[in-house]
Amino acid sequence: MHDGRSGAVRNDPGRGLTLRTVTAGAVLALIVGAAFAVLLVSIGDLREAWRREQRSAQVLTMANRLERLIIDMETSQRGFALTGQESFLQPWQAAVAAFPGQASELERLVADDPAQHELARRIEAEGTSYIDAYSVPLVRAMRGDRAVARAAETAEGRRRVDTMRGEFDALVAVTLSAARTEQRQSDTAALRAITSGVAGLIASVALIGAYSLYLARAVVTPVRRLAGATRQLTDGDLRARVPERGIGEIRVLERGFNTMAATLDGQREELAASRSRIVTSADQARRRIERDLHDGIQQRLVSLVLDVRTTQATLPPDRPDLAEPLDRLADGLGEAVDELREISRGIHPAILSEAGLGPALKTLARRSPVPVELDVNVPGRLPEPVEVAAYYVVSEALTNTAKHAQAAIVTVRACLEEGTLRLRVSDDGVGGATSGTGSGLLGLADRVEALGGTVTVDSPPAQGTTLHADLPVTGG
Repeated sequence: MHDGRSGAVRNDPGRGLTLRTVTAGAVLALIVGAAFAVLLVSIGDLREAWRREQRSAQVLTMANRLERLIIDMETSQRGFALTGQESFLQPWQAAVAAFPGQASELERLVADDPAQHELARRIEAEGTSYIDAYSVPLVRAMRGDRAVARAAETAEGRRRVDTMRGEFDALVAVTLSAARTEQRQSDTAALRAITSGVAGLIASVALIGAYSLYLARAVVTPVRRLAGATRQLTDGDLRARVPERGIGEIRVLERGFNTMAATLDGQREELAASRSRIVTSADQARRRIERDLHDGIQQRLVSLVLDVRTTQATLPPDRPDLAEPLDRLADGLGEAVDELREISRGIHPAILSEAGLGPALKTLARRSPVPVELDVNVPGRLPEPVEVAAYYVVSEALTNTAKHAQAAIVTVRACLEEGTLRLRVSDDGVGGATSGTGSGLLGLADRVEALGGTVTVDSPPAQGTTLHADLPVTGG
C-alpha cells in the first residue's frame, strides 16, 4: 500500500511545474521582502540618526543662547555700573527672566545622555546661583552705592562667568563629539541602506530574469512548439510531433498531443486504405459485371439474333405472314445488343483495359457532344487504379460540360510529371460550378483522394470552368 501511494505521488503530473513555479515565486518574494526589510531598517536608522543630529544641533543652539544670556547679564550690569543708567539693565532683566526656562529646556534636550545632562544640570545650578546669589544682589547694591559694588563685581563676576563658560565649553565639546559619532553612524546607516537597496535590486532583477528565462524555457517555448505543431496538424500534416521534454503538465500536454496526432495519422492511413480497398473492389466488380455481360447476356442475344435471321431465311413461301414479325424481333434484339454494349462500356470500358489511358481518352473525346481538344503525354501504361480514376475524372467532366456549361470547346490535357499524373479539363462555358454539389464530382473526389490525390475546381461565373486532378503514380 505504501509503495502504491508513493508511486502515485511521484507520477502525479500536476505537481512538477506547479511546485517549481510556486517555489520560484516564493524564493523571489522572500528575497525581495528581505531586501525591502533591510532597506526599511536602514531608513529607520537614518531617521534616528537624523533625529539625534537635530537634537545635537538644538543642544548647541540652546547652549549658545544660555551662554549669551550670561554674557548679556555681565555686560549689562557692567555698563550699569559704569554709567548708572537704568537703560543698560534692560538686557540684564531680559536675560534674568529667560534663563530659567531655557536652562530647563536644555536639561530636557539632554535628558537621555548622562554626560550632557550632568553638564546641563551644573550649568543651570551655576547660572541660577550666579543670578540669585551674585547678579541680583549686585545690581541692587549698585543702585545704592556703585563705587562699592564695582570692585566686588569685577573679581567675583569674572570668576563665576569663567566657570560657567568652562561648563559651556565642556557641554559643546561633548555635544560635538556625540554629533560626530552620530554622523558616523548616520553615514554607516546610509551606506547600509544604499548597499542593501542596490544588492536587493540586483538580486531581484537577476532572480526575475532567471524566473522569466525559466518560464520561457519550461512553458513558453513548449507551448509555442505545440502551437506550431497544432497548425501543422490543422493544415493536414498528421506527421507533426513535438519532443516530450517538458515538465509536469507541459509533458502531459506534449504526450497527449503526440498520442492524438499518432491516432489521427493511423486512422487516416486506415481510412485511406479502406477507401482504396472500396474503390478497388468496386472497379473489380464493375469489370466482372462488364465481362459477364459481354461473355454472357450479350453473346446470348447475338446468338438469338443470328437464329432469328436464320429462321427468316428458311421460311416457307406459303408463310409470308411470319417475315415481318421475325424482322421486328431481329431488329429489337439488335437494339438490345447495342444498348447492352453501351451499358457494358459505361460500367468498365474495355478499351481502357486493352489499350490504356491515351486511347480511352481519345474515345471519350470522339463521343463528346462538345468539341474536345486533347493533349495526352503519358508514355506507357499506368497502374490500373490510376488509369480508371483518370478515365472517370475526364468522363464526368465532359458529361458535366455537355449538360451545364454551354461551352463551345473543351480542352483536356494529361501529362506525367515527377511521378504524378496531372489532369486538366477546362471549357469556355458559363462557369459557376462547385465541387461541393453534385454526386458526380463528389464521387470523383472520393475516388481520387482514395489514391492519395487531389481534385480542385476553379469556376468563376462567366469565365468557364477548369478541373485540376493530381494522381500519384506509385507503380507501373
